[in-house]
Amino acid sequence: QVQLVESGGALVQPGNSLRLSCIVFGINLFDYSVGWFRQAPGKEREELLCLGLSREEIIYNRGVAGRFTVSRDNEKNASYLRIDALKLDDTAIYQCAVRRSPCPAEPTSKYDFWGQGTQVFVSY
Repeated sequence: QVQLVESGGALVQPGNSLRLSCIVFGINLFDYSVGWFRQAPGKEREELLCLGLSREEIIYNRGVAGRFTVSRDNEKNASYLRIDALKLDDTAIYQCAVRRSPCPAEPTSKYDFWGQGTQVFVSY
């Protein structure tokens, strides 16, 4: 079965950094684009960015540009999201997803498989 297992969420103070992991089972990640999403308390899920097969990157939220760094390691079947200079409103459930198609030009929920999410709390 296909599973996306996320980890790395934690309670951190503003200004610190955090690295989230998405380990994929059941498929070969090199066939898929990887999207990262988050859902803040009381808000709908939003797509942050996508990393494609050729490592092309599309950033959908300008507010994360420069602070959010996405990578992929096809040998490990994993994607990573590093968040720097964490802000209070970065508090959210962060979720990865994959799709066997290029990164979408616009945010979309049309991904093939989803992870369960990992919780990031940013607080003093």
